[in-house]
Amino acid sequence: MDAPTGLSFVSILVLSGAILVICVALSWRRRSTQGLARRQAQDRAEELLRNVLTTEEYARLGEQGYLEVSSPSHPTRIYCVPRGPGRVAIQEGGLLVESLCIAPVEWLPASDVVITHKLMIEGDEQEYLRRANRYRLKVPTRLPASGSGRS
Repeated sequence: MDAPTGLSFVSILVLSGAILVICVALSWRRRSTQGLARRQAQDRAEELLRNVLTTEEYARLGEQGYLEVSSPSHPTRIYCVPRGPGRVAIQEGGLLVESLCIAPVEWLPASDVVITHKLMIEGDEQEYLRRANRYRLKVPTRLPASGSGRS
């Protein structure tokens, strides 16, 4: 009687191991496919960013790490949109006076996020500001030396 029970235990153990191996293989395949899809999305987004920005804007974004977007309603205001994660800085008259936290609810390539900020600011600045979490600086400061700051 013990032999069939022992055989059943070994069978269950082998079957469980096979299921585990299959699950791990499928997980690796899914991750690999997702990684490839994200890399392709990032490449397409970067190409779109190059096409949307002027040559000067794109070069400045690469040099400074942020895109300067002029306010459509405030002549001395410039939004400094970071290329990667981080807050959007607001410059007024060359001084950093406020920062904004506004981000997509789902993953987007970083280049698409930059384009989205630019289009939202230029298209409906008031709605952009309404949606953002705003952090006013108590003491205005200058941007870091890497920023050129437009006059």
